[in-house]
Amino acid sequence: MTPLSEQLIIPGPPEEIWPLLSDPALVASCIPGAALTAEQPGGVYQGTITVKFGPTIAIFRGEATLTYDHAVRRCAIEGRGLDQRGASRLLVSSVVTATGTDATLVTMEGGFNVTGPLEMFAKAGGAHVARALMGEFAANIARIVEERRAPAASAASSPPQAPPSAHDLGGAAVLWRAFLGWLKQIFFKREQKGDQ
Repeated sequence: MTPLSEQLIIPGPPEEIWPLLSDPALVASCIPGAALTAEQPGGVYQGTITVKFGPTIAIFRGEATLTYDHAVRRCAIEGRGLDQRGASRLLVSSVVTATGTDATLVTMEGGFNVTGPLEMFAKAGGAHVARALMGEFAANIARIVEERRAPAASAASSPPQAPPSAHDLGGAAVLWRAFLGWLKQIFFKREQKGDQ
């Protein structure tokens, strides 16, 4: 399993941010390319995530089990997915915690494993893609916090905004940039070997 350890800061105290982070539908709406499709008993959520690699689009369908400990603001995540062609499989395991005082430090510790045709890409650039997605996720959560803090007067004068859809977040562009970076690494290594 490829390890993944990330931290991000969201403006606002944990008591304000944790209710947002423990709302699976809201979280999914803030992750580029993700969609929550169903909720099952026992904290099991089904959904999809769409990944674009140039002209190729991979759609992973799967489920995640979320186990919350609200007293310490922690969530354990166990997820698995299968791409629509059934050729690549994804396994994810992580623990997310929220701590802090004036701002919330969100820490994610865990890892992921991809098998099948996308395995080489995931090993080379998967962690970079995850970092980019988390950064975009943090920005979207921060935007939602600001919208909720807006004075009632301005909220009354403008129509309420729905959470952003995955298509609005530029997730495909983030993944495409990561893919191009991975290709550059491969060609750069080949050029170095050729020079020796």
